[in-house]
Amino acid sequence: MHWLIESWSVLWHAGLTSIVLLFIMILYVRINGLRSFAKMSSIDFVTTITIGSVINSTIMSDSNSIIKGAIVVGFLLLLQTIFSSLKMKLPWFNKLAENQPLLLMRNGKFLYKNLEKSNVSKSDVVAKLREANAIDLNNVYAVVLETTGDISVLHGSKKTEPDSILLEGVKDSNRSD
Repeated sequence: MHWLIESWSVLWHAGLTSIVLLFIMILYVRINGLRSFAKMSSIDFVTTITIGSVINSTIMSDSNSIIKGAIVVGFLLLLQTIFSSLKMKLPWFNKLAENQPLLLMRNGKFLYKNLEKSNVSKSDVVAKLREANAIDLNNVYAVVLETTGDISVLHGSKKTEPDSILLEGVKDSNRSD
């Protein structure tokens, strides 16, 4: 029955810790900016998950202090900012730290080799196509697995092709070029 019921002191501790950490996180986001919890890169994604884990363990464990949790979260956000700066300034660091986006579909055709390589199923892509309101596969120019794991769909009239910058840096292992 202990797994259903908890003492008032434990509940009070968890509630108070949650409130304090919420205000600390608001302060951090105001200082660090909205990128704190964005999923713009794999580093951002990993940082967000790690911060969630730290907050959870700080709230759920009596052995982790609020100060310790706040310092760890602050350090993670600082590392995220440093990594982001290094990625912009050093191309080799960006290549080392980030995955390359991968083309999953081109000109209405599924790229099965890339689907297999990325462990993404055709049905996953079809679901994203529906989500993007794609109606005709002939009007789908590209489907890209982004570095964050999101799937982007570029579609429109066949008369208009997307600007080349939209596919800059996207890997297509189906091509030999």
